[in-house]
Amino acid sequence: MAANTNPTVRRRRLGAELRRLRQARGLTSTEVAKLLMVSQPKISHLENGNRTISPRDVRDLCALYRVTDQQAVDALMQMARESGAHGWWHAYGDIPQSVYIALETDAVCLHTFEPMAIPGLLQTPAYAHAVIEETIPPIPPDQAAARLKVRLRRQHRIYDPARPLRVWIVLDESVLRRVVGGPDIMREQLEHVNALGTEPHITVQVLPYAQGAHPGLSGQFSILQFADSQEAGLVYLERFTSDLYLEKQSDVRHYGMVYDHLRARALDPGSTREFITDVAKTYIDVVSHH
Repeated sequence: MAANTNPTVRRRRLGAELRRLRQARGLTSTEVAKLLMVSQPKISHLENGNRTISPRDVRDLCALYRVTDQQAVDALMQMARESGAHGWWHAYGDIPQSVYIALETDAVCLHTFEPMAIPGLLQTPAYAHAVIEETIPPIPPDQAAARLKVRLRRQHRIYDPARPLRVWIVLDESVLRRVVGGPDIMREQLEHVNALGTEPHITVQVLPYAQGAHPGLSGQFSILQFADSQEAGLVYLERFTSDLYLEKQSDVRHYGMVYDHLRARALDPGSTREFITDVAKTYIDVVSHH
């Protein structure tokens, strides 16, 4: 799925959940279509997220699949009501990674390995501005300003007192050493990461150079998990022109295993804070020598 197309993520996830319920009952989509007196393509379109699902469709399917948990039925019907709604980011125009933002907004847990830069959720405004400035091809100032606003608005998700996103981030040491925007900006950014790392729902670990080769050398990835899904979640791989979303559960489990190895090799959170503090001091020294 490319990042510059934006099917409603809720619709896709709702369809996947309805498919899981159908399969649990041992029914084919053709059998379901006959029982409900609708066309088989309609059932396929609903399950693939290719068309809007009405609350009535959800109610009828849940009855057919003998879903007895009324709270589960109500949650699925609410997803159907929301599946046609635009997310807050649509107000900012054509924003890259809009599909990912929708996923991040719905997720309850995010595990990220980042070998190149501070993840967007933890970026200060100055650091984020410096990163966006390097976009290729260059973008007009008004588009750059919109992207910065969206990036900072995304961060509300980790400050939401009612539903804070649980975040676990492993940073390669190179993220701390790469000077983005200048020494002052780097020092402020690293101090910000350390402050966020003390929050109970945010964990930050650094993977030092001394660890040598490790399972994350193939690049950045994120694993997102959702409250209303029975599955392990999905994997997001950010790329230049089109992002990748891996939903096969064997793929998700594979990346989960890789992430467990990275966490085990990285410094523990306390040692990480000390390590980041030491690197931040090097930027103070750089500034003082100028």
